Amino acid sequence: MEKGKGVMGSGRRWAVDFSDNSTAPSSRDIPDPPGFTRASADQDDSTVSRQKKDAESNWKAQKAWEVAQAPFKNLLMMGFMMWMAGNTVHLFSIGITFSALWQPISALQGVGKVFEPYKDSKVELLGPKLLFIALNLGGLALGVWKLNTLGLLPTHASDWVSSLPPAQEVEYSGGGIPL
Repeated sequence: MEKGKGVMGSGRRWAVDFSDNSTAPSSRDIPDPPGFTRASADQDDSTVSRQKKDAESNWKAQKAWEVAQAPFKNLLMMGFMMWMAGNTVHLFSIGITFSALWQPISALQGVGKVFEPYKDSKVELLGPKLLFIALNLGGLALGVWKLNTLGLLPTHASDWVSSLPPAQEVEYSGGGIPL
């Protein structure tokens, strides 16, 4: 017997016949179980791809809102850290305060980059962007408030004394009330 030849002597060693010669009912004759819908052959790929695109658009919209709400967590954390730093001027409180100012400013500069992955013709990004901007402006206001409580903002007249011109000397001739 030659190597590679089957017992039958034909050129193929194994052969499987997939033709159905049985008298048993086919799978098409058995009804589908309740709740099961068979994908019809006339359902084209465009509806499937449209459903996938809709699902992707919904996912992008959901993720955009999650990204927009992320500064709220930062706002709470930064507020707690500022409260822990106290109201005295020292290195830690100044560092925390300037961090509270820098983070929202850098986030506001990168709004376009943050929402770039979620751009889609079906996804409305105006609402998430406005929420993101509002929360970061809230963080910026928190930092400015902390600067004010530390006394580092010039809000009193005495803070501007050094920029006022020196007072003119008036000669006093005596008697009466000086001007």
